[in-house]
Amino acid sequence: MNTYNHFINGQYVEPVGKKWIDSIDPYLGKPWARIPQGCKKDVDLAVAAASRAMREGPWASMNATQRGKLMLRLADLVTQHAERLAELEVRDNGKLIAEMRGQLNYHPEWWRYYGGLADKIEGAVMPIDKPDTFAFTRSEPIGVVGALTAWNSPLLFIAWKCAAAIAAGCSVVVKPSEYASVSTLAFAELTKEAGFPDGVFNVVTGYGAEAGSALVDHPDVAKITFTGSDATGAMIYAQAAKSMKRVALELGGKSPNIVFADCDIDKAAAGVISGIFAATGQTCIAGSRLLVQNSIKEEFTKRVAELGASARKGNPMSPDTNIGPVTTPVQYKKILDYMEIAKAEGARCILGGGPANSPDLPGGQFVEPTIFTDVTADMRIAREEVFGPVLSIIGFEDEAQAIQLANDTIYGLAAGVWTEDIGRALRMSAALKAGTVWVNTYRAISYMMPFGGMKHSGIGRESGIESIKGFLETKSTWISYAQGSPANPFIMR
Repeated sequence: MNTYNHFINGQYVEPVGKKWIDSIDPYLGKPWARIPQGCKKDVDLAVAAASRAMREGPWASMNATQRGKLMLRLADLVTQHAERLAELEVRDNGKLIAEMRGQLNYHPEWWRYYGGLADKIEGAVMPIDKPDTFAFTRSEPIGVVGALTAWNSPLLFIAWKCAAAIAAGCSVVVKPSEYASVSTLAFAELTKEAGFPDGVFNVVTGYGAEAGSALVDHPDVAKITFTGSDATGAMIYAQAAKSMKRVALELGGKSPNIVFADCDIDKAAAGVISGIFAATGQTCIAGSRLLVQNSIKEEFTKRVAELGASARKGNPMSPDTNIGPVTTPVQYKKILDYMEIAKAEGARCILGGGPANSPDLPGGQFVEPTIFTDVTADMRIAREEVFGPVLSIIGFEDEAQAIQLANDTIYGLAAGVWTEDIGRALRMSAALKAGTVWVNTYRAISYMMPFGGMKHSGIGRESGIESIKGFLETKSTWISYAQGSPANPFIMR
């Protein structure tokens, strides 16, 4: 069982408190690695290194083109090590190796995109309305960034958060979830190999109440970017406000997948299954509310249930597995509790509805892919984020009712629309209160497309040009070249 250390100032260092945490393999239910239990002193060391990198040394004097070249080098290294990193993530969070391979093979594109964007950040000269005055703006890095990542896709979140921040010229301190830190610690070594100066990329692991809270509180951290639940995001938002930190929050969702009668039924059914049962439902964009037009509801429900029943549960390292284990014991219990709540509120379970443990599933954290019908919009199963493979089906009559049901939520992260009518697709995409709308597809992402939510689903955007703006400050400079002193120094001119 490997023991890992923090990555601070370009070196692996033991935790100040000499304490480590067991990382549990969700499939086997056994410890497989040890990560540092960081504390405030560890965070102080990491932030000091990151601050120093911003003020002095090679990072502070490096131009944007040079930064971009380092990022391109890192992208190549991630490509070389993608298989190893993917396997580490599977051991940490139990997600399918097929999905993790896909993520890690695509991960380098964020570093390439932002590496190319680094020297395209421009200021502007203003046609100012003051005589004898030259005025211009410039964009400067915001400072040290604290990145708090979730356990379901740690390295993908690093790509989303850190590539843009580093392209902008910031340094970062990453605090991954204590449930899935190993891949982040392994990734850190690649930044060193790519030539990143010491202090630019740092990793401190540990519990949120200790290391995470210390990072949010630290006076030398300019911005916090967080992925996780809306409840935790709200606490971080309030905590960061005390020191006037900027925040970017990518939070939860209760995303509707809306199926119209004119859809391609086979394609829509596959999209619905992918939207809720892929990743064992442990994704913020899960299409957990299936809204189906009443005229096809019975037929479509049957099709989706048949597909869901065919899912193979098993070892996430096997390419044939469709459903892996739930990552944490806390999340496992939460999912089962929501299943019982749904039944108590009158929802009818037509698939699954309980644990799926057996001798050939050793870890004891498997749940059945579950589908509830007879769901009403006021039920908790239709309103609260379960973060598991649990689908609620609700019928609707027309576009107006579909929009009303879809938007009747505190969340606004994503939505899916299945229709062959382009006019309907455009009307729905405009009417839905969601940061991302997919039409005849689901869970598609790209480094070029902004991603983020409305309402309780978050603040800010990740990926695309939009993201890098969140790591920059605009400075305005005025230069007067007027000759002579003003006639009245008390009057501005």
